[in-house]
Order: sequence, then C-alpha cells, then structure tokens
Amino acid sequence: MIQQIDYFVIAPPLVLALVAGLVLLLDVFLPARPRTKPALGLVTMAGILISLGFVIAQAAGGGGPRSTFCVPPERASGLCSFVVDGFTLTFGVLVLVAAVVVVLMSMTELAGGGIPVGEWYFLLLCTLVGAVTLPASRDLIMLVVALELVSLPVFALTAMRRYDGRASEAAVKLFVVSVVSTAVMLFGVSLLYGLAGTVYLSRLSAVFSGRIPAPGMADGAALTTGQDLPAVVTVGVVLVVAGFAFKIAAVPFHSWAADVYQGAPIPVAALLSVISKAAGFAGLMLVLTIGLSGQAATWAPIVAIIAALTMTVGNLLAMRQRSAVRLLAWSSVAQSGYVLAPLAVAAASGSAITTVSASMAYLLIYAAMNLGAFAVVLLVSRTSAGNELDDYRGLALRSPAAGLSLAFCLICLAGLPPGLAGLFAKVFVFRELVEGGSGWLAVIMAANTVIGLYYYATWTARLFTPGEARIPHPPPPMTRPAIGLAVAVAVLFSLAPQLALDLTAL
Repeated sequence: MIQQIDYFVIAPPLVLALVAGLVLLLDVFLPARPRTKPALGLVTMAGILISLGFVIAQAAGGGGPRSTFCVPPERASGLCSFVVDGFTLTFGVLVLVAAVVVVLMSMTELAGGGIPVGEWYFLLLCTLVGAVTLPASRDLIMLVVALELVSLPVFALTAMRRYDGRASEAAVKLFVVSVVSTAVMLFGVSLLYGLAGTVYLSRLSAVFSGRIPAPGMADGAALTTGQDLPAVVTVGVVLVVAGFAFKIAAVPFHSWAADVYQGAPIPVAALLSVISKAAGFAGLMLVLTIGLSGQAATWAPIVAIIAALTMTVGNLLAMRQRSAVRLLAWSSVAQSGYVLAPLAVAAASGSAITTVSASMAYLLIYAAMNLGAFAVVLLVSRTSAGNELDDYRGLALRSPAAGLSLAFCLICLAGLPPGLAGLFAKVFVFRELVEGGSGWLAVIMAANTVIGLYYYATWTARLFTPGEARIPHPPPPMTRPAIGLAVAVAVLFSLAPQLALDLTAL
C-alpha cells in the first residue's frame, strides 16, 4: 500500500524547509549589495508568517486531530508518526511568534557585518523546522530526529562570529553537552523500545500501563508499576528524562547555560532560552504524559526533585550575576523548574491534561517576557560591550521606551503587579501543585519566587537610577519592532492572563 501524505497537515514545517532552501539559493545567486541582507531577512520573515498562517488555518479548521505518516490500517490501527492537535498548534504558535522576534533581532545583529547572512537564516529556519515538527511527533524516532534538528544548527549559529574566542568556546560546550545528552537519551530510548517492541508513543503507553502484553517480557507478560517492575524499565525512564533535562538546562545538567548564553550572539541566546527550550519541553511532555503515562509513579518523583533543584539553583546563581545575559541565563534555568513542577503531580492528579496545560501556560507567558528582555539587552549591547547590569543605570531616563519595556518584562518575570501575566502564571502552577498533593514543592516554589524578586527588582531599580550621562545612539532599525512585538504579547497576557490557559486548550 502506498503511503498517503496529508500535505496540509505537514504544511508548517514543509514551508519552513522550502524557504530555508530558497534563502540559501538566493544568497548564492544574488549580487553582494547592501540591500541583499535585509532582503534575505524579509524572505525568512515571509516564510515564518506563511507557516504561522497554516498553523492558524489548522486551528480554525476544527474537526479534531489530524494525522499523517500512519501505519496502514491492515497492519495496525491508530499508529501515526505526525499528529496535529491542540498541543501541536499551541507550541507551533509559540515557536513561530518567537521566531518573528528572533528574526527581527537577527536583522539588527547582522547589520554590523562579519556574519554570513545566508547561512545564518538557513540554519535558523532549519532549527524552526525541528521546533515545529517536534510537538507533532508521535514516535520515538521522529522525536529524536526533530530534537536533533533543533539542536544541531544552533552549534553553528553560536560560532558564526568568526575569530571570537568566547563564541567558539560556547559552541564547543554546547556541542559536547548536546552530544552527551543525545547519547544518554538514545540509550534510554533503546531500552524502552527493546522492552515494548514499538516506537509509537500510543503503543508504548499501552504496553507500559499493562493493557497489552510486552514482547520483551517472558511469556508475553504485562508490565505493571508494582514491585515486579523490571529494573531496566526504570533505567530507561531515568535516562530519557536525563536526556531531555540536558536540553532544557535542568539541574544537574545546567552548567553549560550561562557560558553558552554569554558567548553566543544575543539572538541565538534568545532562541536557546525560548524556542529550543520550548521544543525540549514539548518532547519531554509527549514522552512522559503519552508514552510513559503508565509509569508516572516512577518518573513523577524524579521530575519533582529535578524541578525543586532547578528553580533553587537557578535563582541562587542568578543573584550573584553582574552580567545581564548571564543573569537571564540563570533566570531561564530557574524558570525551567517552574515549568517542570506541574508535571511532577501528573500521577497524583490522575489527569495529565491539566498538568500539561499549566506547564504550557507558564511557558507561553515566560516566552513573551524573556523575548522582550533579550530584545532590550540587544539594544544596550550596541553601545555597551560589557553589557553589565550597571550599564542599565538610567536607561528609562535616556530611552524611556526601552527602559519601560525592560522594566515591564522584569516585573512580569518576578510576578509583581502590573505584570499580572507573571503572577497568574505562578498561580496556575501553585494551584496544580496544591491540588496534586505536592505541598512541599509549592513551598519551595514560593521561597524561590521571593528569591527571584530580589534580582529582578534590583535590575529594575537600576533602570530608574540616574547614571552617567552618555551620548545617545540611534537604535538599530529592527530593534524597536522586536521589542514592540514581544512587549505587546506580554501586555496582552497581562490584560487577559486566562488567555494563556485558553490557548493550551485549542
């Protein structure tokens, strides 16, 4: 039987892949003129917007989940590798809207020269193909391939500033960490496949919940979650969780984050903190809540401990930073702990849907705030090479739009009014933790929220403190739209914080 492909279902990543090839061809054949760089940026932007249009069309079409790349019905029913549902659409919107901001920031970064423009946009689009494909992946092979497609181009993007020792060091560190995490995750995946005899998440769920016999067990016995659970299953689950923990910079696999963020170009740091992190969380949620839902009693305590350590270590290290980018890096580590926390109560709550919705809502709000902060950091980096926190003294007085935008994003990340989006994001998570019976994790999160207030408030106070007078520099042309779009989304969530939860229920 010939495989039937629904091209409307795969349209978002397909458009991005085609535009990536187009950008590379245009870079080869277009003459080297001053207008070529912005032209390639506009082509990239157009491809992202078209892909976003397809995602919106899929959401507006309704009719329930749609799938393709499925096993023929005569061999098995309901086993598909690519599924578009509310989960896929939510992450698609998040990734593509964030990509628009990253492209605008990239136009500012590339305007100074020294970075190959065509290769930059090609690699960026390849990363987006993986980030859009990963939430739709429903088998282990496609999950791993999509996750690597997100990770591999970022190595080259990080090292694009030639003859920059710090960027080269960051690229090497990111490469080594990613290779190790992939090896660990593949080992875990191989163990799970060896026991279950399938790569499809829905079939894995049936095997590991005991609904169907496990081919890897003697006499076709069913796997259960009691004391007779084979140790190899636990090892496989732990290795898979550890592999994804590397990707999202969760403790104890977090040490690469600050050095990589500081050494990479700021648009790449923003990409790592939002798009790459969102893709990692999408894969982790799929594997845990679908493929390993029957083993929640095994992985939920591990996730709870990792979440508590991640938010605590991230906040404590952020308090010591004097560099803006390093502070945002450790803050991003702490935010990963908040996103992980609801998944830790999936077993106790009995419903993975509500816990995943809380994590996704927090991730949506965090993404908007973090992108706005990185856009302002990019603006300041054009005039302050060190990009220390002291360089932001009086920014709200010298450049009111940029200063107020950064202050609003930091207040939202801290969860203080008028940044109601950040406050409600934490309320979403608190509610799930308390209702799931993890009061100890809620207490740890509350303590970490107070710790986070310190460094967010300290940075915000610097923005309104009169500082050294400086010669004003006109902002790069694409920085203002990047800041404006990120802050507009942040304001939207602040005015209607429930919108974040509504988006997760598409």
